[in-house]
Amino acid sequence: MGVLNVTPDSFSDGGEFVDPDRAVRHALAMVEAGAAIIDVGGESTRPGSLRPSAEEECQRVVPVIEKLKAASNVIISVDTSEPLVMAQAAQAGAEIVNDVRGLCVADAMETCAAHHLAVAIMHMQGEPNTMQHNPHYADVVTEVLDYLKAQTARSVAAGISADSILWDPGFGFGKTFEHNRQLFKHLPRFAQQGVPLLVGVSRKSWVGHLTQQNDPKHRLSGSVALAAVAGLWGAAILRAHDVRETVDALKIAKALRD
Repeated sequence: MGVLNVTPDSFSDGGEFVDPDRAVRHALAMVEAGAAIIDVGGESTRPGSLRPSAEEECQRVVPVIEKLKAASNVIISVDTSEPLVMAQAAQAGAEIVNDVRGLCVADAMETCAAHHLAVAIMHMQGEPNTMQHNPHYADVVTEVLDYLKAQTARSVAAGISADSILWDPGFGFGKTFEHNRQLFKHLPRFAQQGVPLLVGVSRKSWVGHLTQQNDPKHRLSGSVALAAVAGLWGAAILRAHDVRETVDALKIAKALRD
């Protein structure tokens, strides 16, 4: 899953792809590099970020989705929590909703069901602007797993097909370095639950913590290493900024896993 941030303020590439034509060119380059899914996001969810209005989000993502749909048959995901954005993105050609708030916004589940969208349910403690203010868990692995199970049950009750649901543990979203480490160590436990697992660790701060790289764009090697391990431990989808390098790592992981 190639990351396409059409935001002015995302942590790694904010402002680079706000122009729809430039965004689509970058998306097509990721497809050429091996991306099977392009994840289009119009809200920065970096720590401390402010949330745009749903209308502003639509203005950012819908033209890009329309242009990308016309140019490619790649699967398109929309990275949003807003029902209005979900609906308009679906009409433009998106097939997956990737929601950092785990479909907790009112009417999100019903909107996804009405538009027959697949969903990636992610765990986040708090909101992006506060999520790193002293996150706390008694048992991070059990609590995240219980949350994902509960949201899956609610989603199915709202009409979303059970075989259209993905899980994302939410690395870096309301978690300390140690929380992230524990979650990653227990990826096999998540993968064994029978729900396809989406893992997004690309360029994140805890990769920088491990590798002593403060600049997100210097976290390629660490991100690729974690992607390879995630692939070995059962991840179904890897969300990545650096597609070609991640695809190569996953080819190795797949060969070893098979």
